[in-house]
Parts: sequence; C-alpha cells; structure tokens
Amino acid sequence: MPNSPYAVLEKEDVNSASSVIESSYAELKRLIERHGLLKPQPLYYTYKTILAFLMVISAWIILLTADSMWIKLLDAVFLAFATTQLGFIAHDAGHRQIFKVAWKNDMVGLMNVLFVGASYFWWVETHNKHHSKPNQLAYDPAIDYSVLAFSNEQALSKRGIQRFLIKYQAWLFIPMMALYPISMRIDSIRFLLQGKHRSRHLEAFLMIVHFVLYFPLLFFALGPWMAILFMVIHESLFGLYLVSVFVPNHMGMVILEDGTDLDFLTQQVITARNIKGHPLVDFWYGGLNYQIEHHLFPKMARNRLRKAKRIVEDFCREKSIVYYETGFFQSYREILTDLHRVSAALRSA
Repeated sequence: MPNSPYAVLEKEDVNSASSVIESSYAELKRLIERHGLLKPQPLYYTYKTILAFLMVISAWIILLTADSMWIKLLDAVFLAFATTQLGFIAHDAGHRQIFKVAWKNDMVGLMNVLFVGASYFWWVETHNKHHSKPNQLAYDPAIDYSVLAFSNEQALSKRGIQRFLIKYQAWLFIPMMALYPISMRIDSIRFLLQGKHRSRHLEAFLMIVHFVLYFPLLFFALGPWMAILFMVIHESLFGLYLVSVFVPNHMGMVILEDGTDLDFLTQQVITARNIKGHPLVDFWYGGLNYQIEHHLFPKMARNRLRKAKRIVEDFCREKSIVYYETGFFQSYREILTDLHRVSAALRSA
C-alpha cells in the first residue's frame, strides 16, 4: 500500500493491502463487546439531545428578546453552532445509536428536519452508502461532487464551469464549504421529489414549516436588511462548521478504484483519518474525530469511541493495518495538498 496518506489504491495493490481476512473483524468486534462498548447509552443521549434542542431554542429566544443588534448578530454565530450540534444528534440517530428501536431514532431525526430544514432520510440513505464502501470511486457519494474532484480521472471528466472550479479547488474549497447548506437543501428537495421514502410527505411538511417560521421570524425581529445579514452569518457558519467536521474524516486519504475488493476491516481503516482526541475536540467534532472507530462500529455511542480507539489502534498494529491519526491543522494541510495535486492535471492542460 502507498506510504502517502493520500493516493489512489490500484486494483493490483489489493492483495498486499488486504492481507487481513474478514474473520479479523469478528475477532475485533468480540474484543469490543467484551469491554461493553456496544451497549446503548440512553442517559447520555437523553442529556445530549435535550442540550442540543435547548441550545437551538435558546438562540431563537435571544433573537426575539434581545435589544442590541450586536447581540443578535452574535446570536447568529451561536445558532450556527447549536444547529450543527443538533445535526450531530441526527447523525447518531441515523446510525441507531440512541435507541434500539428504529422508529424512535427516526422520530429524533424528523425533529431535526423541523429545526434544520433538510431531509433526514436523504442523509441516512446517502450516508449509509458512504459507510458501505468509503472512498471507493463509483460507490461512495461522499467523493462524488460536481464541483470537486478526488482523482485525476474525475478532474479531467469535468466540463464548463465545473472544470474551472476544480482547476482551483484547493483555493476555493473553504469558501465553498460555507455554501454547503444550499447544496444540502437542494439535495433534500430532489430526494423528496423522487418519492422513494414512505415518510417523504411528512418530511416535506416539516421542511416547509421550518422555512415558513424561519423567514418571518427573522424579518419580524430584525427587519429586511439585518435579517439577510443574520441569515448569511448563520447559514455560512453552519456550513463551515458542519463541513469542517466531516471533511477531515476521509478527504486526502486513500481513494479506491471501482472494482477494488477489500475486506471490511481493511477498507474502513485505511480510508479514514482520526483527529487527535481531547475532551474539547470530542465535543467540537461530536465524536467524529474517532472516524476509524465510528466506521468500524457505526452503532457505537459517541461517548464510547475514545475507549474503543485504544483497542482498535492496538489491534490494527498487530494486524499490520495502517491506522492514521493526525491533528486538526495537519489534516487540512493534507486535504488541500491533495485537492491541489488532483487538479494539477487541469492546470497543466
């Protein structure tokens, strides 16, 4: 396997990269279960869910009651933070981490639709595809964006404005992160119009209620121009925070070609990157800084991931599987370096 954390893994590299057979994952899972790390954490999630909803509600109360415009604009920053924390709860609900019963998790996720304004079941469907074959071309929707390329072939296949944006994607990447809430809502609407999910009418109703309440409340509390400024701050920071947590997980790591056949354990580990943990980092990331452990055990509650990390890291070392962890800033250096490398083919052309 290539030594660099960012590379395309060719089909002929599979045998050397996947020396661990699938039974090793069962061995690891038994070890994790022996430590009780897959047990539900109802009290923890009751606290986290109530806290997230209270933060969002508090932000709206501040907006409607504060007199100072500066406090209201600072409240836009707080609302962006609170909205993202609520998004982490929806993420955990989608992985069935909160309740054993599926419909109870979905109820939490649907409440998120009302407060965030994006389809929960669109995210669940997309995210499950990502988890099944992360960083594998033609399978993983998380590396299939119209305005980003993760391989030379992807870059060279783009045309028009997409080709221009990808040519300079390393420079445009962070500004584009701020626009993610727009992309998220467009994808949600597209998913609901396809009519695939049985709850599409309920989700559509909740999204409509979200925006019917969101815009009038802002214009009532702030007036037209301040309301627009509040929206720009809230939505752009929401996008920056949300994407800043997601992109270090896999971007800049090994990209697998279509048709690559790796065992589950190896693929989940070598395509993910951990961010060095600390209680504050864990809170900021919603536990997703332990991305390797999360991908190996998606139903594991986030407050168990730190302990699981020590077990998984030692296990991977014993099995000679590359386990990669770095700091926050180094992860972005690697991501931007990789995006710049991929787009070099367009700049040279």
